[in-house]
Amino acid sequence: MDITDFIVSQRQKALLVGDYGSYRKQLSRRLLVVRRKLNYTSMKGRKYAAQTPVSADDIARNHEFIHLLLLTSERAWAHAMHMKTVHSADAGAKGVTGSTKSHICSRLHKASVYAGRLVELLKDKEVTKATEQAILEARAYYISLRGAIDFEKQSWEACLYEYSEARLIYTTLAKARAAKQEDLFRDLLNSTIDPSIRYAAYQLKLSRTISIETIVSRYVKRNDNEFVQEILQENPEALDDPATAQRKTPNGNAENVPKTIKWRSREVNLEDAATAQALAAVSTAEANLSSFLASNPDAGAQAKASAYDEVLIPSQDAVDATKTAIDELSAEGVPQGDRRMQALQITRTAVNYALVGWRIGRNRVLCGKQDGAVFESEVKKPKKTRKDGKVRPIQEESTGRKLTRLKERVVLYDSTLQSLDSVKELPGVAADQTFVEELEAKRAYFAALRCLAIARSHALLQDARNALALLSRALDLSSKTSSLNSSSQPGSEKPPNLDITPTQVEELQELLRGLVFQHRGLVELHHIDSADRTKAKGIIQPPLVERLDEYPHGLVDLTNLVTYPPKIQPIPVKPIFLDVAFNYIDYPGRTPKVAEPAVNGTPEASSGRDEKKEGRKGWFGFGR
Repeated sequence: MDITDFIVSQRQKALLVGDYGSYRKQLSRRLLVVRRKLNYTSMKGRKYAAQTPVSADDIARNHEFIHLLLLTSERAWAHAMHMKTVHSADAGAKGVTGSTKSHICSRLHKASVYAGRLVELLKDKEVTKATEQAILEARAYYISLRGAIDFEKQSWEACLYEYSEARLIYTTLAKARAAKQEDLFRDLLNSTIDPSIRYAAYQLKLSRTISIETIVSRYVKRNDNEFVQEILQENPEALDDPATAQRKTPNGNAENVPKTIKWRSREVNLEDAATAQALAAVSTAEANLSSFLASNPDAGAQAKASAYDEVLIPSQDAVDATKTAIDELSAEGVPQGDRRMQALQITRTAVNYALVGWRIGRNRVLCGKQDGAVFESEVKKPKKTRKDGKVRPIQEESTGRKLTRLKERVVLYDSTLQSLDSVKELPGVAADQTFVEELEAKRAYFAALRCLAIARSHALLQDARNALALLSRALDLSSKTSSLNSSSQPGSEKPPNLDITPTQVEELQELLRGLVFQHRGLVELHHIDSADRTKAKGIIQPPLVERLDEYPHGLVDLTNLVTYPPKIQPIPVKPIFLDVAFNYIDYPGRTPKVAEPAVNGTPEASSGRDEKKEGRKGWFGFGR
């Protein structure tokens, strides 16, 4: 059975919605169900009686007894983790101490006892019919619990011995399993075992430049350990020091892992061993990619892109290793101004820029010749001959297929532009004005190619005006890339990445100029053709005064300058002017307002008399 899969799935399901306390309660309920199923409980109403220990015959009869031992062990482990989580918030700098510490170690010891009992039972393969893989998984689970006990007791050297063996077993099992189960082992290593090994090595004051693989190769007990001997029989190189192994080429010559990395004008030391080893793997993969491209110049775009994947994987490993090293220093409280932190930040920028360069290089290969500037039609050759023996005609590529290919290129250009924008967010890039200008020039180069691809799609749809506008925009963008200088040497042929040579820029500008001139002629012919069609149909055009925004084709009709006699037609006027003029304009159908006659010759006198008549009425002026 898959012991590791059973344990990890139980933990993930419970911890996804709760904590270790809820996980312990869930295990208790599950354990009760298993005991009832196996008739392993005391009779109801009777005094408790201890059950006989699980034997190998029980496991051979029913594999649920393995679940019984695993669930009991997991419940004790969950109890220990729950106490550690609850009391760690109240503990000081020394951590959990006293009776709580002893109780945690006691629960972990109980968990290891049940796990060790399972290992001893499974070793009797003749009775239990257990496989070697199941025995190794049970041993790795048991030894990881022993390492947790040593970790709590702060026995750092013993902790390294236990966790190193567990890591060796899990790594060996991960290589022999399917991809999905391999991820299961990798998650277990990254979440529990590797951080414990790194912290124990830190407490033993081991150098941070030593990788975890090197620590495992040094601290695994080879003698008197049948499980390790069994692994070494299957894979003799399982415990070889990776730092020494990567320094040798296939010819046996020594090849040093890089000790420094250079970024722009700065050069820093590589203090993280995992990053240095990943960069060494990147160098090897880059050499293999160069040889593949040189030996297969006629290979397809997909084959070349697949070759780039071999470089992208170690490059991503270098980025992840650098980020892990920075996170570890931050967790230790190292300030940002520390020399080690500054060196790691520069390394982070360098490895991320290299990764972006390889991604963009893969996109350039997929775009085709000259980064997609040249668009060639794909000719589909017939696979079968006709029954009468005649050769089938060659099918030309349809317009829909061409548009699909151009759309795929636009997606690649968009991905490239996004990758270039992400470089500006790396540490130290925004302060380097020269580098930012170089990035903008490279961005303009790929933006010009993007406009060219979209312009070609408009040209296929017989829309020459939009195509001309996009080509003119592409030509303007390409003019911003004239200052680019390639960092590669003239004699070296490196795989395509972020380096853009002046020759590539000149070829793109020359192509765009020719296309702009071509589409200008097409647009002009279209205008002349439309004007001729209008004249042929006898359509009366508006007078020239209404067509001042159009460039006249041919001679101007001087007999059609304005409309004479002018016609009454609405003109745009602001509404407020009409509101004011309403009081002074006598509109048709409107009754004129007659002024009232003045009394005693003056209008003021009559108004005064009216005011007197409209005096106050009633009490307090409220009349009826």
